[in-house]
Amino acid sequence: MTTPLAGSAFDSLRLDAVPDQDALRRVYELPKETAMRKQMTELTEQTKRLIGCSSLVLVASTDAEGNCDVSPRGGPAGFVTVLDERTVAIPDATGNKRLDTLQNVVATGRAGLLFVIPGRTTTLRVNGRACVSTRPELLSQLTAVGKPPASALVLGIEEVYPHCPKSLLRSGAWKPEQWLPADAQPTSAEVTLAQLRLPELTIADVERAEADSLKYRYE
Repeated sequence: MTTPLAGSAFDSLRLDAVPDQDALRRVYELPKETAMRKQMTELTEQTKRLIGCSSLVLVASTDAEGNCDVSPRGGPAGFVTVLDERTVAIPDATGNKRLDTLQNVVATGRAGLLFVIPGRTTTLRVNGRACVSTRPELLSQLTAVGKPPASALVLGIEEVYPHCPKSLLRSGAWKPEQWLPADAQPTSAEVTLAQLRLPELTIADVERAEADSLKYRYE
């Protein structure tokens, strides 16, 4: 009889996890030629247009120790500026001021982007070198998300890859009839209250703070 392992489920599952890339490849068929061929190192006119239609981009980064982070960036369609076929710039928006993504980029000089277009099931992956720029002539070109940006995340493109629509089709992300009702989900305030772990804080306090932060979101 197997003795239950102490620790998290991860601690148990990693004991017999896939050990290397050769073992991983044996689990799957080889990719089709088209799946490899459509990867490019620069933007086409069509992928430039996709970026111009996107109002949401997810930014992946790591710190010097390899700790990962994915953060959303949003704005009006076209808020990410295409500077040329190998360069895009994302204006920094007012946020929580933790600077997780920007600090990671400064530390490693790398980032990955996933562009999402509401209502469209295809996404666009763009990976490459990255830097944080405060050059005034660059910032003046960017679509302000709230007040003028203090900096911009600039990505030097090394990989452009349009993803197939399967994940968004499976999720029903753009089908309101498949969305969970609001009362079946924890509210933002409930999640924040549990995260803060401050006994003196109430749901009403958090809801009021959230309302104020949205009211003054451009400050």
